[in-house]
Amino acid sequence: MKYNKVLSIAGSDSGGGAGIQADIKAISACGSYAATAITAITVQNTIGVSNVHAVPNQILAEQIDAVLSDIGADAIKIGMLHSSETIHVVADALNKYQIKNVVLDPVMVATSGDKLLLDEAITTLKEVLIPMVKVITPNIPEAEILLGRQIPTQEDVFECAAELANHYKVSVLLKAGHLNEDELIDVFYDFEKQESVEMKSNRLTTKNTHGTGCTMSSAFAAFLSQGNDLQQSAKKAKDYINNAIVAGADYEIGEGHGPVNHFYQLLETCKQ
Repeated sequence: MKYNKVLSIAGSDSGGGAGIQADIKAISACGSYAATAITAITVQNTIGVSNVHAVPNQILAEQIDAVLSDIGADAIKIGMLHSSETIHVVADALNKYQIKNVVLDPVMVATSGDKLLLDEAITTLKEVLIPMVKVITPNIPEAEILLGRQIPTQEDVFECAAELANHYKVSVLLKAGHLNEDELIDVFYDFEKQESVEMKSNRLTTKNTHGTGCTMSSAFAAFLSQGNDLQQSAKKAKDYINNAIVAGADYEIGEGHGPVNHFYQLLETCKQ
């Protein structure tokens, strides 16, 4: 018997709702084995990020090498990278190991509004790393940074997903949660097939949205690791995060943005 394995390369969230902690939960809940390489340690809770300590790049490189040289990975999820130097370390590893299923969540700003990527690293992300991966999963603010212009309405999401995909030659899952419509339509643009897929859900009023981006991209990587194609993985990841948000909407944890309920399926089974 063999596990479907996902390596998450991301930052640690001491509050447990986002980052590596969310990645481990989501990958596990979606049925794959989670290994990790930590890029930075954040001092973080539901209210915000008060400090960030970058892991030395040599230690990051050795973490990635330790996992991929022994355990291997059927997919890689990349999250918070913080600096240009860190991005180059990850790019070197991707060149070395040639893992095909790589999902990049271009983490730039936390749910609380705290900046997680240095300005000088944005150019490196665009020019070096994005062209190397299979899928990127930006939210609206991140996509606006990548495009260099605003995405004001739901109608713009369709055009912008295709524009991002064809500019960077990568498939794009553009998340619409930052818009104001009651019906949210995330758009997945499959660059390999040049097709757009609409993924609809109703907006839910809840403050428990911390780590939704980390969770969705990790689920996407987990489903790719299991042999699903791009569109199947996108749809399954959308269903997973939507159900996790619904299941966690009414919980109270901390004073700010709480997490989603990553293990809602397990909890439902335990109650039966």
